[in-house]
Amino acid sequence: MKTNIVITGLIMILTIFVMEIAMVSSQQDTSSNADYIVLGMGCFWGAEKRMGEIPGVIDVESGYSGGDFSDAGYQKILDHEKVLRAGKAVGRNHAEVIRVTFDPQKVTLGTVLARFWENHNPTQGDRQGNDIGSNYRSAIYYHDEIQKTAAFATQKNYQVALDIAGYGRITTEILPLKNYITAEEYHQDYLKKNPKGYCGLGGTGVKYPVPDHEVTQNDMRVATVVDFLKPLDGKDLNFAQQLVIFEAENCEFCKQFDEDILNHWQAGVSVVATMNANPPAGWELEKPLFAAPTIVLFRDGKEVARYTGYNGEEANFWKWLGFQLLSPEQQRIAFQQGTEPPFTAPNLDEKRPGKFVDPLTGATLFLSTTKFDSKTGWPSFSDPIEGSVTLHEDNSYGMRRIEVRSASSGIHLGHVFNDGPAPNYKRYCINGNILKFVPD
Repeated sequence: MKTNIVITGLIMILTIFVMEIAMVSSQQDTSSNADYIVLGMGCFWGAEKRMGEIPGVIDVESGYSGGDFSDAGYQKILDHEKVLRAGKAVGRNHAEVIRVTFDPQKVTLGTVLARFWENHNPTQGDRQGNDIGSNYRSAIYYHDEIQKTAAFATQKNYQVALDIAGYGRITTEILPLKNYITAEEYHQDYLKKNPKGYCGLGGTGVKYPVPDHEVTQNDMRVATVVDFLKPLDGKDLNFAQQLVIFEAENCEFCKQFDEDILNHWQAGVSVVATMNANPPAGWELEKPLFAAPTIVLFRDGKEVARYTGYNGEEANFWKWLGFQLLSPEQQRIAFQQGTEPPFTAPNLDEKRPGKFVDPLTGATLFLSTTKFDSKTGWPSFSDPIEGSVTLHEDNSYGMRRIEVRSASSGIHLGHVFNDGPAPNYKRYCINGNILKFVPD
């Protein structure tokens, strides 16, 4: 009898051991095929719960990313946000994010991103619901080119759906993954531990416009709510001023224009793309189209200017658009390296929280928290947004200076000098007439 009990016990132990090996092996196989993406949707408690419910998602971890610190924690981020908003500090703050690990064989990257857009409101800037601050911004932080392409393509698709529903422009930050930090343990699985805890996510109620099975990471461009082959209806567009991108099927130059410019569109002028060569119903083209892409600016339903063809010359396109949208004084500054008279900029004394953007592309150049009174008569900033400007030697007028240009459009902004405040002692002396201020 004792022998049988011993044998039975050994069999049970061996069975459990084999099952554990199988489970570990299965987990290793899954993790080896897994991918991940880092997303910001406001408070990470609700974001973690929402994204964790997607079939095929293996794990969701709360964390912080996108800031200038490599050792940030929850309290440090909150403290830094307070001094940032008070204008007493510089440096990009981290956003609350989630690291979504998923099995690509069970759920596509496109589906993960589609649920990301649906599960929060990506049009609110530095806030999400009642949570206000740059640490609650909407964000996608990618780690490879596939994710970058998918992020911008799905953003473009969802913007169309939001436009139809009457929402504003998407403000989601799409950047390479930077300084990711795992959040404190008490933030992990917070709503599982506290079922009645605060969620903070409401979303817009606007569904992503493509069924899940059509959203693939290999061809995100075809996933769009608009049938590009149908003619546009002028009643659905901005009659006062509207850009129309006339494209063609299997057009490599059109794809390049989309990748370089259209997928990143933040400009103030309304834009829409079509593969139909006819003008919007009820509107007039000055002459027939003969190449793709052709970009046409309409005012009051009539063509006023066009840009034909594209082969990667981004600066030329923005210059063309600048001569349509900017005043003569702005054109002189932007394209002829002009300088406005001191104390004439309309935003010289602007002190409200907000951002200063490129007047053509809409890209953020400087935050109001970096603006200071230099007593020179020109708006001055201690630090630009990372990657937003480029610097160039300027030896004009017998002087040796460093010119500042917008990285997104190439327009002239001003110069940078080494007589600014600590800690970097830089003074970005910028022509205020060429800056557009967007209040928070």
